[in-house]
Amino acid sequence: MIPISCSSMAKTAKWVLISIAHFTNEALSIIVFNLLDLIDFGLCFVYKVADFFFESEWKACYCCSHKEAISSSDGNKILVSEKALSLSTKLQLEEVSDTLYTRPSLLTELSKVAVAELRRLKVKPFVVGSTGKAAVGSTFAVNSTVVEMLKEKINVGQNPRWSECDCKRCTSCCSSSKQSLFVRSQGPQDNPREDVLFIHGFLSSSTFWTETLFPNFSASANSTYRFLAVDLLGFGLSPRPTDSLYTLKEHVDMIETSVLEAYKVKSFHIVAHSLGCILALALAVKHPSSVKSLTLLAPPYYPIPKGEEPSQYVMRKVAPRRVWPPIVLGSSIACWYEHISRTVCLIICKNHRFWEFLTIFVTRNRIESFLVEGFFAHTHNAAWHTLHNIICGTGGKIDRYLDQVREQVNCQVNIIHGGDDDVVPVECSYNVKARVPRARVNVVQNKDHITIVIGRRQAFARELEEIWSNAKS
Repeated sequence: MIPISCSSMAKTAKWVLISIAHFTNEALSIIVFNLLDLIDFGLCFVYKVADFFFESEWKACYCCSHKEAISSSDGNKILVSEKALSLSTKLQLEEVSDTLYTRPSLLTELSKVAVAELRRLKVKPFVVGSTGKAAVGSTFAVNSTVVEMLKEKINVGQNPRWSECDCKRCTSCCSSSKQSLFVRSQGPQDNPREDVLFIHGFLSSSTFWTETLFPNFSASANSTYRFLAVDLLGFGLSPRPTDSLYTLKEHVDMIETSVLEAYKVKSFHIVAHSLGCILALALAVKHPSSVKSLTLLAPPYYPIPKGEEPSQYVMRKVAPRRVWPPIVLGSSIACWYEHISRTVCLIICKNHRFWEFLTIFVTRNRIESFLVEGFFAHTHNAAWHTLHNIICGTGGKIDRYLDQVREQVNCQVNIIHGGDDDVVPVECSYNVKARVPRARVNVVQNKDHITIVIGRRQAFARELEEIWSNAKS
């Protein structure tokens, strides 16, 4: 008889427990998310009725709307003419992520049977060009909700929707996308040597920087640099337009108009966190000679395997439809369920004053108040479209951006990541370095997605000052 060591038994028992836990997570996930599929389907009709009752019109959504084929003679653009929509504009189709209207679920899998039957019967979609006739050129599949939102740009009102907060703080920012973003500035306002642009992450605001780093910069840095922290479109105190699709182009254009042009920025450094890293890369590529350094905190970069559809792959990485860990459950609900996530926003964002008070009271101020306020300062429309069009929709673009940063942007690239980050895996930062070899990766142990900044304010402020002073002029 062969003796079995205690260590071998312990390893076997550990493997068995891990396997059971994995199986349990998989089984529960199938049950829970199939149930959530049905709940979201039901909520679709609930909100259709509620929107009609409160706003006297049906509101388009992505779960029920069919796809329309819209063509153009241009290789990658569509012109929505004044004759068709009473609005002359060009829509960059690649800016709209297909994850908005293609999210596989129990119901969508069943609906594929009907789609296949229609194709078997050779039922063709209605194809419209800018003249109203069949167009010659590329054909794009576009969800009808996108078209409906373009139509709404004409008659959209300035008041928030019934499911959004109408308090003074939330309505102080105009709901027109033509307005400027809210920017907090610190340092010399006239002729600063260089500017530093701070871009926050998802469900956050400029206070993520102004309440942590701005008070900790040295007197020398305050006299040398002008610090500009921006609230992204739809977040914080910036406008929350109901007619916006919150695409990458819209976000970048608003930053350029509200910050770079308004403050006459010539030479600048960028410090970005999480989702903000994607916008930072896009800005660096557009202004290669102006960017002096890139500091990226927890960049959400997932290399796309060959043969995978980029946006769908990123969505599965960010939101894998699992009930454990809790952060994954939360991200999955936010990403996969349009109406459940709207319900969450209705409960917490519309009543943010109550939840802010309750959070601070229960945690005894252990959670910074500015983090709580920043988390609630958005609308469902802004969060939903930004999540899909920026995080998921840019999956196929980041490779190109990183290649351009490597080849065309002559600046320092520094990447900082918390070793305990359970929102964006540390591997993402090493993926960036693999694409941009000169990038420096610093993994800070015992820090997570948020404490990478708020847990080391003075130390991080000194690190940034050193990065800027060492940047090539």
